[in-house]
Amino acid sequence: MSQMNSERSLAVLSEAVRAASLAPPQPAGWEPEPPEPVLPLSHYLWILRRHGWRIAAFVVAVMAATLVVSLRIEPVYESTATVDIDRQSPLGVVGQEATHSLFSQDSDQFLATQIRLIQSDSVLRPVAEKFKLNRRAGGRGGTAKASPVEPEEAPVVLNNLKVTRPPKTYLLRISYRSTDPRLAADVANAIARSYLEHTYNIRIRSSQSMTAFMESQLAELKAKMERSSRALSEFERELNVINPEEKTSILSARLLQLNSEFTSAQADRVRKEAAFESVRGGALEAAAGSDQAQDLRALIARRNQARERFAEIKAHYGANHPEYRKAAAQLAEVESLLGEARRKIAERVEIEYREALNREQMLRQALNQTKAEFDRLNARSFEYQTLKREADSDKALYEELVRKIREAGINASFQSSNIRIADPARPSLEPVSPNLPLNLAVAFLLATVLAISVAVVSDALDSSVRDPEQLRRMTNAEVIGTLPEVKGWRGRFSLVRAGEGALVAAGSEEAAHSVTLYEEAIRTLRNSVLLTDFDRTIRSILVTSAAPSEGKSTAAAHLAVAHALQNQKTLLIDADLRRPSVHRCFNIPAAAGLSDVLVGERPWRELVCQPEGLPNLSILPAGPPSRRASDLIGRGIAALLDEATRDYDWVIVDAPPLLGFAEPLQLATVVDGVLVVARAGQTDRKAVASVVSTLRRLRANVIGIVMNQVHHRLGGGYYYYSYRRYGKYYHSPKAA
Repeated sequence: MSQMNSERSLAVLSEAVRAASLAPPQPAGWEPEPPEPVLPLSHYLWILRRHGWRIAAFVVAVMAATLVVSLRIEPVYESTATVDIDRQSPLGVVGQEATHSLFSQDSDQFLATQIRLIQSDSVLRPVAEKFKLNRRAGGRGGTAKASPVEPEEAPVVLNNLKVTRPPKTYLLRISYRSTDPRLAADVANAIARSYLEHTYNIRIRSSQSMTAFMESQLAELKAKMERSSRALSEFERELNVINPEEKTSILSARLLQLNSEFTSAQADRVRKEAAFESVRGGALEAAAGSDQAQDLRALIARRNQARERFAEIKAHYGANHPEYRKAAAQLAEVESLLGEARRKIAERVEIEYREALNREQMLRQALNQTKAEFDRLNARSFEYQTLKREADSDKALYEELVRKIREAGINASFQSSNIRIADPARPSLEPVSPNLPLNLAVAFLLATVLAISVAVVSDALDSSVRDPEQLRRMTNAEVIGTLPEVKGWRGRFSLVRAGEGALVAAGSEEAAHSVTLYEEAIRTLRNSVLLTDFDRTIRSILVTSAAPSEGKSTAAAHLAVAHALQNQKTLLIDADLRRPSVHRCFNIPAAAGLSDVLVGERPWRELVCQPEGLPNLSILPAGPPSRRASDLIGRGIAALLDEATRDYDWVIVDAPPLLGFAEPLQLATVVDGVLVVARAGQTDRKAVASVVSTLRRLRANVIGIVMNQVHHRLGGGYYYYSYRRYGKYYHSPKAA
């Protein structure tokens, strides 16, 4: 029977290994890895509670530093002068400027241009020299590189100056900040006045330059006007008889008549030329269609009659008959007459064609002469009109330029009031900097956001196991139990013994409460394992973990004791041949054990130990370390479990960590179920998911996951609900 079980387990293991080797290397096994669960809002509230004191201390420290720095900063005052720009006021007194305003185009672009103009060197330099301001006020410190430009020649930049435009207005606000409130008001007003003077000077210089340019062009334009007028007068004297602006009616009528006759002669010539070409080609039909072909048509009729009579005679008589010869002679005579008539007609057609051609040539020559004379007269008229237009244009341009010079002179002396100071700056009574309430509010907000962000980010970067629901979603395996942290067991193994029918762990009195909670958690875990599957009786379980030092051996030992205390025969096997620890928990010798059984030196029943006070618990230690025993654990443990499940109600196998060791893979295929222990706050979630995925790939029965060393620092809700409340109930003096 044991041999059959061993063969069955080996077959299952080989099939699982082969399937795992053929399957693609996916970390979540055959099924796709589930997505990371979305953390609920309560988790973030727990983060705030956990780091509340740190967050509060950081915020208080930042606000205190902000308060100290703000109190030590010298107060700064700000004064503002308001400039009004009238968009309806004209630019000048006369001319087009009197009808055009500043906002003839895009007003936003114009106001943006004025803001840049206020910040220009030409506006700020007089103010900076008057008040002896630092030209780089508010600039960055540090050693500046050597510059070839002298400080006096460098552009003036006042960083304490701010020019803004209130939305949906035509106002410009010139604000200046200084530690002296009177100086801030004076500088703001001086900048506004400098801006007004600068705009007026720009207009004056522009008008002067334009006037100078127009005056320089005036003399040249006057000379050009005189030349064009003199040329027009000379041309009029040259044509004192003929008025070139009027058409000669005789030439026009003659030209129209010759053009009509020439067109008619050309058509007659074409018609007669076509008849001539046809007759010359020998076509009789063309000769018959001419005007001189009446006789020809009569002869053609006689020829047709002679041919008909000759055909009749030819049909009745022979060639020597007198009638035949007579008819032939008549036909020949008619043919001769017809040929002579056609020749004469051809001569008459040629003569008519030559006459029509000569007439056409004569009319063409007369038409060309008349047209040349007409064009010559028209050319003189066009020359006259060109000279007159040029003279009129030069005169109009000269008069317009004279008018522009006069208007520019008048408008240059007009100082428009479209830009004016609407509200002068006054010394401020309250400083604008430092703004203590604003600084404290900003410091509080930024410090709070930064502290909370750091807390949330540090929690997000923590990939350890903390929340059972999160672990269940990620591994798709149930968390069937959580074991609380016992302070007396930190960094060492617990010594397990029985006393008064209950589980007891050695330790200080301070750990009594946590030991009681751990005892109840072990009992809950035991019932969860036994009630996991009603259709399948679990007689053997494997307890493993993803990495060392996660408390799997301690959990397996206490789980075995809890089951034995119910008067159930229980066998605990320490299969961690590399780092055995079960014998330390029960303080039993480990000179011989499972390794001796696997190499075949001794039977397992001889090596079973009975701890003191637990008659229903049997323990098979790991024995001395052996590489050979580790290689034989698959076949040997299957036979051992087959025999042990017949003698014991429950067999618990403490296995090495699954990641990195081969023994747990073989053990998982021969037990009825597997428990995976994960240390809360330390074990990586992906490592646990990899363990569960590997076990499922081997078709092992994963009963669930046990979270070990759960404490209130990991996540408030589950811990407090499960242990804090019921722990108080266990130690209440009124408890039954």
